[in-house]
Amino acid sequence: MGVVVLFVVGVFVAVLPLLAWACLARTRAIGFGVGAVLLAGAGLLVAVQNEWVAAPRPDAHALYTAVTLLVVLFGVALERQQEGRPDTAWGHRRNTAVGILILQSSITLVTSLFFLGLSGEGETPPASAVPDLPPGLTVTARSTGCGSGSCYRVLDIGTTTHLTRTQIIAALDRPVPTCHPNGWFLDRRPLCTEVDTQFPTVRLVISLGSSLD
Repeated sequence: MGVVVLFVVGVFVAVLPLLAWACLARTRAIGFGVGAVLLAGAGLLVAVQNEWVAAPRPDAHALYTAVTLLVVLFGVALERQQEGRPDTAWGHRRNTAVGILILQSSITLVTSLFFLGLSGEGETPPASAVPDLPPGLTVTARSTGCGSGSCYRVLDIGTTTHLTRTQIIAALDRPVPTCHPNGWFLDRRPLCTEVDTQFPTVRLVISLGSSLD
């Protein structure tokens, strides 16, 4: 049920710029052209929200909000150049569109804060963060969990070529943990990868911090 609610909310946020443009468009050609761009952007954002496309969600939401605003403003300017100044009725529709865009910005801020961990909950590292394994290695078990201020993916590493434990560790070639920011510019949570050798099975651990550096 929770997944369905999140999906519906995500789609709602994604289509808000399209609704704003529907209030502002005055011509068929420019209206449909700008609408098509916004619809494509909405589809891409929904794909990111559901991890069908690998991208940091807080950064994707912030970038989507900024880009769609520019697209809407470009459409307004283009129609004004072609059709001249709009009438009074358009001014009322403009106020509605501004309200819609403010709503989008507010929801984006709240969701970004949530995914950045300010809600106190962690987020499991994306599947795309799991590195490709060298030839001869395979994943024998997977698990996820949270603890100590981060959430993680754990992969038990085995071998298809009868490598020894020492050879498996050497093949992974990660003598020390490696970390980098999870996102492009907004999401600076540490995404770290390390090899855990404290157990009989060699484990590859990918962790995502629940707070900013």
